[in-house]
Amino acid sequence: MQIQVNTDDNITGDESLSSYVEGEVSRAIGRFEDRITRVEVHLGDENAGKSGAHDKRCLIEVRPARRDPIAVTEYAATVRAAVTGATKKLRKLLDSSLGRDADHKGGETIRQFAPD
Repeated sequence: MQIQVNTDDNITGDESLSSYVEGEVSRAIGRFEDRITRVEVHLGDENAGKSGAHDKRCLIEVRPARRDPIAVTEYAATVRAAVTGATKKLRKLLDSSLGRDADHKGGETIRQFAPD
């Protein structure tokens, strides 16, 4: 699973930020890594230097193999809070979409029981 971190001109994209983002994404969706080809994380400051609540944006786009891309967005007061919120949303979304794929294959159903 390839993780790419992009920042706009208002966010300083240094190595520590990239490592933090990659670690958070890997922890959140690592169990799906065999079904994901690429993850793109876009970090931005919506107010471009002006202070304001919830002006940091984290958009995470996941490209599952043989499926359409999935994206989530989170706004927060800090970049780290936006990343944390977006990874939580992404984990829930992948649990419901990719997790559902694995659950229905080979599982027991009520149809295999004889009526009383």
